[in-house]
Amino acid sequence: MTSTMFHIGGDLGVRRLGFGAMRLPAEQGPAREASLAVARRAVELGVTLIDTAHMYGWGANEELLAEALYPYGDGLIVTTKVGVSRSASPAGWKLDARPDVLRVQVEHALRRLRVERIELLQLHRIDPEVLLADQLGALRELQTEGKVGRIGLSEISVTELDQARQIVDIASVQNRYSLLDREHEPVLAACEAAGIAFLPWRPVASAASDASGEIAAVAAELNATPAQVSLAWLLQHSPVILPIPGTARIDHLEENLAATRLHLDPARRDRLDRLAE
Repeated sequence: MTSTMFHIGGDLGVRRLGFGAMRLPAEQGPAREASLAVARRAVELGVTLIDTAHMYGWGANEELLAEALYPYGDGLIVTTKVGVSRSASPAGWKLDARPDVLRVQVEHALRRLRVERIELLQLHRIDPEVLLADQLGALRELQTEGKVGRIGLSEISVTELDQARQIVDIASVQNRYSLLDREHEPVLAACEAAGIAFLPWRPVASAASDASGEIAAVAAELNATPAQVSLAWLLQHSPVILPIPGTARIDHLEENLAATRLHLDPARRDRLDRLAE
């Protein structure tokens, strides 16, 4: 039986299938009202882990979640990410994990989310222009001050994870990962060995790219959707995986969360496992 719970950092209990809020429109009007409804429905359906970031609307996504969900129910965790700033570059953003920037972004997140402590704060990317010890040292100071509970990283290698763990305790890793995209399998293995939560982003990307392939075939056999099969596979692939699929539609949200009830027998899991080959 696949466990539905995981304790981030050993003590922060959450349901393993969470929700990624990045896709929720935050501009005023009908789209925002729909976003508020989706966030509230996620919690109604039992989601206890919601992922956002400073970069998502430059704080607007954090404010949206607070409007939708504050005061937060017992056990609901909103995790956010810092370390990216706006820029004049074509992308419109840049990595920026200078200690003073990280502190300001955390202070803003506390205010926007209306909390005194962020239970899980993740560094959105390691900034190659700043010493890793300085980046993580700044987060450790915020942790010591009680403004941050646990520290996580995003888009890292095994070597970077090892280096980071020599500086601070790492509670989570958020890397791109899905059934058809297993580039970071070594990072997942390292997380599993250390009991570190692994939050795959783009967890159902493979479902859309395999419309006529093995994922779709398994889905048809189980009267499920390819997205549900992708999420069920992730949940059964490793006990430390906490998928955070995102959507701006309630029907997709409900479909995704129903994946917790989908069981993949060993034969079907083996067929899906072999897709990595």
